[in-house]
Amino acid sequence: MAAETKKEIGLEIGHVLFIDIVGYSKGLINEQSESLQKLKEIARGTEQFRTAEAEGKLLRLPTGDGGALVFRNSPEAPVLCAMEIAKALKSHPGLHVRMGIHSGPVNEISDLNEQANIAGAGINIAQRVMDCGDAGHILLSRHVAEDLEQYPRWRANLHDLGECEVKHGVRVGVVNLSGDGVGNAATPKKFQAIEKRRAHVRWAVAAIALIVLAAIVAGTFFFSHRPTTSALRVLDKSIAVLPFENLSRDPDNAFFADGVQDEILTDLAKIADLKVISRTSVMQYKSGIARNLREIGQQLGVAHVLEGSVQRAANKIRVNAQLIDARNDAHLWAQTYDRDLADVFAIQSEIAKTIAEQLQAKLSPKEEAVVEAKPTNDLVAYDLYLRASEFDRTRASSIGTGGAEGAKQEVQLLEQAVTRDPAFVPALCKLADTYLYLYWLNDRSAPYVDLAKKALEAAARLQPDAGEVHRTRGLLYYRGSLDYGPALAEFALAQRSLPNDASIPFLIGMVERRQGHWDESVRHIRQAVELDPHNVALISELATTYFILRRYDEATKTLDSALAWKPRDFGMAFLRAWVDREQKADLGRWKAVVAGEAGSPADPNDLISARLALALLERNYHAAQEALDTPGLAEFDDNGFFIPREWNEGIIARGLGDNTRANAAFLAARQRVAAAVQQSPGDARALIVLGQIDAALGRTADATREGERAAELLPPSKDAINGGLILQKLARIYAQAGDVNRADNFLEKMITLPNGLTYGTLKLEQDWDALRGDSRFEKLVASLAPKE
Repeated sequence: MAAETKKEIGLEIGHVLFIDIVGYSKGLINEQSESLQKLKEIARGTEQFRTAEAEGKLLRLPTGDGGALVFRNSPEAPVLCAMEIAKALKSHPGLHVRMGIHSGPVNEISDLNEQANIAGAGINIAQRVMDCGDAGHILLSRHVAEDLEQYPRWRANLHDLGECEVKHGVRVGVVNLSGDGVGNAATPKKFQAIEKRRAHVRWAVAAIALIVLAAIVAGTFFFSHRPTTSALRVLDKSIAVLPFENLSRDPDNAFFADGVQDEILTDLAKIADLKVISRTSVMQYKSGIARNLREIGQQLGVAHVLEGSVQRAANKIRVNAQLIDARNDAHLWAQTYDRDLADVFAIQSEIAKTIAEQLQAKLSPKEEAVVEAKPTNDLVAYDLYLRASEFDRTRASSIGTGGAEGAKQEVQLLEQAVTRDPAFVPALCKLADTYLYLYWLNDRSAPYVDLAKKALEAAARLQPDAGEVHRTRGLLYYRGSLDYGPALAEFALAQRSLPNDASIPFLIGMVERRQGHWDESVRHIRQAVELDPHNVALISELATTYFILRRYDEATKTLDSALAWKPRDFGMAFLRAWVDREQKADLGRWKAVVAGEAGSPADPNDLISARLALALLERNYHAAQEALDTPGLAEFDDNGFFIPREWNEGIIARGLGDNTRANAAFLAARQRVAAAVQQSPGDARALIVLGQIDAALGRTADATREGERAAELLPPSKDAINGGLILQKLARIYAQAGDVNRADNFLEKMITLPNGLTYGTLKLEQDWDALRGDSRFEKLVASLAPKE
């Protein structure tokens, strides 16, 4: 008899949403069919369903009265999907649905009919959890709730119900998700019955001992009604690690003092039971200036602050640290450490563990091991790493012109560090991150993506489960290839190990913004700002997202609030001026920023760009030429779209009436961009710029073909930011080509889309001059004007 071969079952973790229609069997046949069809339409219409299906990360298991959706992209996906379904069901009051969620092993199998099916504990537990609820309930397994409660945005909506006995005597811990207009806040009937049975027992005990009854009732009340996470406990376990003072005689050792503070902060931030404010927000409270700790605590939203000093001399180090209750200035703990320099890592770990103990934070064995781990045994490599980190701290901006030169110096230092210690995982991850930053800035002077992959692979071989490794891999998927699904999955894994790292929800928000998942993007960027409330880059991106959505009031409020505590920040002041320009076609703030009222930018080239753009909007071509001739800025970056200097020379010459010089400049610009397109034919950003140049040269057929091809290569469905900008530039090509009807038709669509065209753009920019006087165009512009 031939030996039978047995196929090995492949298990993976699935994030399961189980749904069924309550009272389904009581309906008539046609009613059952209609209800099931409507539920399918609602589920399929959710953003989470569409995204996961598009990424190939969704499995579906139909049942008679509902079904299961297995998400393989993010643990939050089934929860967010359930919330979307619950909101949609409000429009269908006759359709009563309950839902259960669990993350666990699942596997694809074939049933007796050789049809694809899904099985596994993940499916079974999700169904058992759902069975504990009534109509309107969204119930989670305690396992899922414990993952969610690490993030502040979920805590208020998680309500622990206790344990429920389900099929085969299995007991499952269940948490009710309700609040923000979704879910059913009422206790499920099964748990009410459990409570009644407990009450009978308590009354029987009361007959024996009334005092015991009181204790039992009090205890039952406490344990049955406690929230998953106490808001007071979160406040008590919050801390900001302020910059440490450098007491070394050599001022060049200031980077080392910052490094000690940063490492202690990083260790504390890995403890999920603490809320730790990120580095950027605490750096403004540098030592050497008077500190009002109560005010700092209030500004950062924390109960405690840690401050200290570092003195380094030869091979010795002294670290002083003290923990203070910011609510009453009480000194809770202080310690001075005099050690050999080689013990610096042990000092940092001891301080972090002591702070956690003082704040009564729970450390899991895994967290304790991470805090105690030494990043490197090579102090020279560590010095190089700290010096590189200094560039990271002072980088001018995350996009545009600022930061590229500093990033290249950072790369040199990090490459030296990992050459000395090839097992230095934080340095390897930071090196990969910096390579990807340069690639993101359109720097193609080196194969940065390949270099990032190599550094990441080295780190992953050493510590495959490290949060930093998952974060960097997510960044590689995002910035290296715009592969959003895997990026989000890696960021979700990173967040488990790095619960207080503001960069992770920020990057999740950035990815979701590229996906066009606008509400989710806003929510995650706001979460990042909660963890890093004085981080100008995060605040600016939050305001930018509001601006893209034309939520101008929220953008204004966000920026005005930040400018109240940092009034001389050029970048935020300029963004605030940009909001006025787009919403109202008002250039008043812009003029004030250019005049220097907002202080000087970190990168002087940003001021040159602002002066040039203002002059072009005002049609002041002599001022534009003066700005262009200012030493410093050679090339231009328009939101990641490379703009040759010759393009601006052509615009200015044309405005001054010198068409011969204008055409010569446009031809020179075309030659440079055409070379870039020839080198990278699939680069939609380069192709759309080529189309704009051809439109300026009067090559309307070429311009239209190039613009439309660019829109095909990178539509908003693939990249809602750059894809939207390409559509804006395509509309400009239609206008410059003189195709009025086509331009008007296109604009009617563009003004309704997020990241579409705005009142200020259409009112002020010269690209639309060919349409001025056309009644349809003027009507479109008037429809966008701010309402008094």
